[in-house]
Amino acid sequence: MNKMPLVILTGPTGVGKTNLSIKLAKAINGEIISADSMQVYRHMNIGSAKATLEEMDQVPHHLIDILEPVESFDVVKFQQLAKKACSEIYEKGNIPIVAGGTGFYIQALLYDIDFTENEENTEYRELLEQLAIKNGAAFLHGMLMEKDPKSAQAIHENNVKRVIRALEFYHLTGEKISDHNEKEKQKESPYQYFYFVLNDVRGNLYTGIDKRVDKMFEAGLVLEVQALMDSGCKRNFVSMQGLGYKEVIDYLEGEITLEEAAYIIKRETRHFAKRQLTWFRREKDVIWLNKEDFEYDENRILEYMIEKIRTETVHE
Repeated sequence: MNKMPLVILTGPTGVGKTNLSIKLAKAINGEIISADSMQVYRHMNIGSAKATLEEMDQVPHHLIDILEPVESFDVVKFQQLAKKACSEIYEKGNIPIVAGGTGFYIQALLYDIDFTENEENTEYRELLEQLAIKNGAAFLHGMLMEKDPKSAQAIHENNVKRVIRALEFYHLTGEKISDHNEKEKQKESPYQYFYFVLNDVRGNLYTGIDKRVDKMFEAGLVLEVQALMDSGCKRNFVSMQGLGYKEVIDYLEGEITLEEAAYIIKRETRHFAKRQLTWFRREKDVIWLNKEDFEYDENRILEYMIEKIRTETVHE
């Protein structure tokens, strides 16, 4: 059976994926599926660096502006919606381009990872949630470090939802979720895929991140977060855990100054970019697009990608 093509364009935050993905889509009859945990939410445009309608340039985009900020979103929901979007794109005779920087989401789609849990155990989950509220995220992360050090190293302690899921999986199955995911990752992809990672030298990435954060504040990030809170969003919502949002909430609630908020967002975004690159280096069959190698000529990068897609088969 011939596998359907799937193009992935990922890379660290702020590297320039959006613009390149739109150009690529126009060149190969592609439609874009966003692999971003924040762009799914309506009313969250500035902090999630969402492309404007003008920037989208009539290229169809999927998984953007589909949820209200009060709703939760996770890798399982992403996988279901992304598979559905792929089917719709194939029906039109077009090619799905997964664009975004959430490596775990990409992996879930690419290898069709099985997230089926043996049973529901809401009692244990609620216990963990209470422990997180009472003792803090670091306490829960410490519990995971004891049971599954590999997962604890891969999951940031502030990502309480994923920490809970890993502990819950271990509790239910006696198996480490890191071992389970590793086995799932060994599965052959159901797609004929092209996994592009756009990258730049660290200095340029970090300078770009700083400028991007400054632009977000200039564009009205504080007003965006204030409006979300006025509409009933709370700091513990999944949507409010995104970089930029939780720090501005701290500022609005008088816990830090605006300058401190901007500094923390820049610092945490740089750390996030570093973690993203670590993730992508572990992935199989990655085609690195180092901007320096192409003398920062986006058209050359584009031509290289198109040539790869047209002439190479990554997986038979």
